[in-house]
Amino acid sequence: MSGATSLPPLVEPASELTKEEVARYSRHLIIPDVGMEGQKRLKNAKVLVVGAGGLGSPALLYLAAAGVGTLGIVEFDEVDESNLHRQVIHGQSDLGRPKAESAKDSIAEVNPYVQVNLHQTHLTSDNALDIFRDYDLILDGTDNFATRYLVNDAAVLLGKPYVWGSIFRFEGQASVFWAEHGPQYRDLYPEPPPPGMVPSCAEGGVLGVLCASIGSIMVNEAIKLITGIGETLLGRLMIYDALEMSYRTVKIRKDPNADPINELIDYEAFCGVVSDDAQQAAANSTITPQELKDMFDRGEKFELIDVREPHEYEIVKIDGSKLIPKDRILSGEVLSELPQDRKIVLHCKSGGRSAEALAALHKAGFADAVHVGGGVLGWANQVDKSLPTY
Repeated sequence: MSGATSLPPLVEPASELTKEEVARYSRHLIIPDVGMEGQKRLKNAKVLVVGAGGLGSPALLYLAAAGVGTLGIVEFDEVDESNLHRQVIHGQSDLGRPKAESAKDSIAEVNPYVQVNLHQTHLTSDNALDIFRDYDLILDGTDNFATRYLVNDAAVLLGKPYVWGSIFRFEGQASVFWAEHGPQYRDLYPEPPPPGMVPSCAEGGVLGVLCASIGSIMVNEAIKLITGIGETLLGRLMIYDALEMSYRTVKIRKDPNADPINELIDYEAFCGVVSDDAQQAAANSTITPQELKDMFDRGEKFELIDVREPHEYEIVKIDGSKLIPKDRILSGEVLSELPQDRKIVLHCKSGGRSAEALAALHKAGFADAVHVGGGVLGWANQVDKSLPTY
């Protein structure tokens, strides 16, 4: 057993539970480890969930059901049809609505005694400390490295614990970070991966039910922290493989030589969402979907190359495109097959991967190569609206 067992309860108990609350939480109350005092702590707790998407959806529903008295939601996005296979807090009638408002309505159906605070904004270095300050605990369910480092650093500066989860395809991870009592996120990942190295869920996909598996683990950790029961994941990384149906944990240790966190920085720049080479390549070599259509309409001679993966190409493609996955271009193995007598036009799903491939082509001497900003999604939304999006 690790030292995590000795963590004190995070929240003082509320003064009382009403008759209605006793009836609602009775199955918690008859667990000796939770009991009246534990439930009163949950009632008094203020928990902020960053993101009302794949992980935020089950987390918010179960935090509300458990009786957490105040829930904050940081979310700026709107409900899209591609969300519904995993973001179970939203439904068909919520399409096009702000996710934060949809989530608030669902929480009210689950537990009308919960106070819900909406923060309908991008989380930034300018607002993170002000938003976090009023909460006891943060749950981070975001899917990008820039926000993860921002959440970590803001929590460290404010001395607050937070529960982290991550999902991709069939694998999930979860841990608890609290710099005052153990490791922080930077002890696990000191540096972000190179741009384009780790695909997002939008690029790589995720099994919908994985969100429930990891989201419920995150809530379990939150309940233990709030009430002071059990052994938390502080100092441990939990890794779940849905295909093997296996869980394993890896110890995380504090880095004694880590630089102290004194301020919030520019996290987009720190994580280099797109590499410098890709930014430079795309700067003067990007065309719009409409400009691509104009090239087709004029009968121009060019080679349209789709740099996505084969399974994506099966979902939707632009007529006349040829599939050459990005990695084959970056490795150089297909350069000799590319035509020298006509312009090369690259595209991917939304423009990130094609910009990386474009940089490689420019370095290889294909100086007039361009890529389509917005990718096949831009084409489907602006030019051929009969095509599906994903």
